[in-house]
Amino acid sequence: MSKEKNKNLISRSPIVVILGHVDHGKSSILEAIKDLKITSKESGGITQHIGAYEVEHNGKKITFIDTPGHEAFSAMRSRGAKVADIAILVIAAEESIKPQTKEAIKHIKEAGMPMIVALNKVDKQTADPERVKRELISEDVIVESMGGKIPSINTSAETKEGITDLLEMILLISEMENFQANLSEPAQGAVIESHIDSNRGITATIVIQNGTLKIGDILGTFSTVARVKAMEDFQGNIVERVEPSTPVIVIGFEKVPMVGEIFRAFSSIEEAKQQIIEPEQSQEIRLLKNKEETLKLILKADVLGSLEAIKQVLGSIPQEKATIHTLKAEVGEINDSDVKLAKTAEAMVIGFRIKANPIAQKLALQERVRIISFDVIYQLVEAVTQALEKKVAHEIVRKDQGKLKVLVIFKTDKGSQIIGGKVMDGEIKRGALLDVYRDEEKVGEGKIMKLQKEKKEVGEVGKGTEFGMLYKGDIEVQEDDIFEVYTKESYKPGLE
Repeated sequence: MSKEKNKNLISRSPIVVILGHVDHGKSSILEAIKDLKITSKESGGITQHIGAYEVEHNGKKITFIDTPGHEAFSAMRSRGAKVADIAILVIAAEESIKPQTKEAIKHIKEAGMPMIVALNKVDKQTADPERVKRELISEDVIVESMGGKIPSINTSAETKEGITDLLEMILLISEMENFQANLSEPAQGAVIESHIDSNRGITATIVIQNGTLKIGDILGTFSTVARVKAMEDFQGNIVERVEPSTPVIVIGFEKVPMVGEIFRAFSSIEEAKQQIIEPEQSQEIRLLKNKEETLKLILKADVLGSLEAIKQVLGSIPQEKATIHTLKAEVGEINDSDVKLAKTAEAMVIGFRIKANPIAQKLALQERVRIISFDVIYQLVEAVTQALEKKVAHEIVRKDQGKLKVLVIFKTDKGSQIIGGKVMDGEIKRGALLDVYRDEEKVGEGKIMKLQKEKKEVGEVGKGTEFGMLYKGDIEVQEDDIFEVYTKESYKPGLE
């Protein structure tokens, strides 16, 4: 590293994500941290949920990503974003490890992040944190008191017990890991949340991970670009310049960016489009985008309690192969702005115990936006699950058919040969694909164009049969070559 680059390196504050089972208190811990560290005056400035916020403890800052859970975290990671530096695994001390807990552990390990276990709800009479620690051993998560290296802290979001200890442990790990950033490099980071604001247009919450971002800068993701028109911190204050580890709302994107997309600053809109949008057709970007499909929802409900219950139940739907992204979740009737957002974002509008107003109904018909309403939660979940299953991409699987040995070469043309062979194992079918092996080493690939048995064309031949074949492939085969024959089949898997 050059001296100039080294000179611009700074220690940056940690970015923390909180993961765990839906009912174990992730949101409650985030709220407890806010209550403890953000004064009522400051808190009054938080007018909307932006997906991330910043606190200060012992003179040092910490950024928390306030996501709906590990489903959103999985979506971020699937799109290549290294979203957080440290993970807090929340487990309710009066319960035990749940499937979502195991899933969260898997995500944390795959991301290679330091982990802190927060044993929550220790104020409950039935809490037994020691039992949970023992259960964690079977998941290869061994906390310090059990002889491992992973710190664990007893917490209660209700009484605020352990919250200060949690913050201090985050800062200790941050000091040991020494997270750094270079202020002189182009700004880069990840999209945390995005939506269309009826007053301000497309807004996105981003976290800067390297470089410095300023008003007027050009940003590009693999799906859209932005000229930064305005920036706000998590309390709604206008900011002109943002340094690493800072969450900020950006206004100026041309299209709604996807959660988890990586962004980078460019010198011009043209350069951003050339390097980000156009390579979208390349195999690398295509694989990245297809890795996880997204079902976008707009939720409207009769009361806040219903809305929270729906969000919790939807969070329990498996989302490894397709993800639910809730663009908006509000109380009140479905209106025309909901339909407009659904049209722009290609989302589905769902109402619970409410209907769309006449203007929204008319607009939905014109714009071909799907609105569905329910009075029972399980019916709503059933419909969302079915819609999510349709988003799962088809998978291609290889099905082995059998093996054959090349006995004789009758004719060789460019790219094809007529050969005689014998089925060693399985069943060989016309149209199947094959791998060519010579001396136990794969040397080429090909396809069976025609099959003949006793000078008659056939569709298949079985074990022990001698036959003739029209082979087409990328290599000239020889006597004694072995063909491993297979087919490729497309199928649509379930959500799990």
